[in-house]
Amino acid sequence: MLPFSVELRPGLPVAEQILFAVKKALVAGQLRPGDRFPSVRVLSQELRINPNTAHKVVAALVHEGVLVTTPAVGSVVAEREPGGRREKTELLGAEVEWLVVEAKRLGLGLEDVQAAVAAHWRRLGGK
Repeated sequence: MLPFSVELRPGLPVAEQILFAVKKALVAGQLRPGDRFPSVRVLSQELRINPNTAHKVVAALVHEGVLVTTPAVGSVVAEREPGGRREKTELLGAEVEWLVVEAKRLGLGLEDVQAAVAAHWRRLGGK
């Protein structure tokens, strides 16, 4: 059983959907630093995806610093690195730009986007 849930949808890259699900599980507290992460084989079997895709997901999580892999232990959730507010905000740059472009494409105003972000923030336990 996986320590996060994901409902794969057609039309979106599978790896990106899984990466998002893992990050969501982190912020929701389902995954904590030190928790063991499923192997590539387990990911591919549980999600019924190609092992290469599962490997791509694990490699991306390691590259982003979300996971740490050690021989004979496997992958575990990494400790969060402290960083300044500016550095952390810069990490969201591409995602924020995507959100703004999509909101404008849909004809939403700034207030609509702020309300939607606030609702999701509260749903995930934000203050």
